[in-house]
Amino acid sequence: MVRVNENYLKIQSSYLFTEIAHRVKAFSEKNPSAKIIRLGIGDVTEPLPPAVIEAMHKAVDDVAKRETFYGYGPEQGYGFLREAIAKTDFQDRGINVAADEIFVSDGAKCDCGNIQELFGQDVKIAVPDPVYPVYVDTNVMAGRTGANVDGRYDGLIYLEGNAANGFVPSPNGLKADVVYLCFPNNPTGATATKAQLQEWVDWAKAEKALILFDAAYEAFIRTPGIPHSIYECEGARDCAIEFRSYSKTAGFTGVRCGYTVVPKELLAYTADGKAVEMRPFWTRRQTTKFNGCSYITQRGAEAVHSPEGQAQTKAIIDFYLENAKIMKDALLKLGYDVIGGTDSPYLWVNVKGDSWDFFDKLLNEANVVTTPGAGFGKGGQGYIRISAFNSRENVEEAVGRIAKVLG
Repeated sequence: MVRVNENYLKIQSSYLFTEIAHRVKAFSEKNPSAKIIRLGIGDVTEPLPPAVIEAMHKAVDDVAKRETFYGYGPEQGYGFLREAIAKTDFQDRGINVAADEIFVSDGAKCDCGNIQELFGQDVKIAVPDPVYPVYVDTNVMAGRTGANVDGRYDGLIYLEGNAANGFVPSPNGLKADVVYLCFPNNPTGATATKAQLQEWVDWAKAEKALILFDAAYEAFIRTPGIPHSIYECEGARDCAIEFRSYSKTAGFTGVRCGYTVVPKELLAYTADGKAVEMRPFWTRRQTTKFNGCSYITQRGAEAVHSPEGQAQTKAIIDFYLENAKIMKDALLKLGYDVIGGTDSPYLWVNVKGDSWDFFDKLLNEANVVTTPGAGFGKGGQGYIRISAFNSRENVEEAVGRIAKVLG
């Protein structure tokens, strides 16, 4: 008799975005002529940068000829991309990260989920609340939690984010082995100062704990002084793994590419207290379970780091940030409290009521799809997340519809 992994039975019945899709589908079937504007799931809408397209076309030509054909590549990523990442994302900013500490993958979501395979079953996991669901669900699947009780899993430590702390929790008094942090934050759009991140690094070093730092939205940072990397903090190489993504930076949501940084200094511990390096563990995991990101994709990602690619991706991100500003200004004018939308493509809106009720109101009356904050945890109840990923025409139309419904 084959048995299932019963940890999957603990997971709440519907993944957030599956439930959103279900409600939107039901509305569309009842209202087939309605023009729905989607500002919910954080999928990009603008085409890939021209430098990326040119590089990928050339890569297709490479694999069309025997003398330049590429088959299996290195599971950690091709050297040309790892070197480009190390230089432009870190070394040019004065951050100490080497190419052989970078592991190219098919996206930060996968890496954030897969990284937990490196940890013992008894580690204490801390997650922010509101939280990106992948951090929670992958640990549930792995059996590190108890049942879901009143919207939270037994065995997980929840770090309260709220208006009072600007949705940037502090490590004060925390007893945990692994903590997930995401800045600029998904879903709230909040950013952390260098002092706030340094507090987390100092805590992790003192506790021999590990920070899993999701920096998927770092390219949206425009405010001077806001860290782009956890490794801008002193001592972070001893206690942090960082995840990056090309999905929002360069529109790779359908192409799939990201990377993870595991420093050589990073240590974890066996049950008897022996220190072991984590980088070889991640190398072994990736070489065993991952065949590498395609050559064509990695050539496209390499082009993101060229001078032309840097300018083109910045222009696209500026476009999305202007979308965010348009929506934020309109919502503030309507009297709503909004954070995010400045160094992030997401607006976190206090709706002063139930998240799903407000979602349904905007869907049914404005035909605009958002994301209910309650889907990101108990701390998200009373909020919605609005994404700036759409055309300018749709954003302006959505703002007009929302103002009509809420004004």
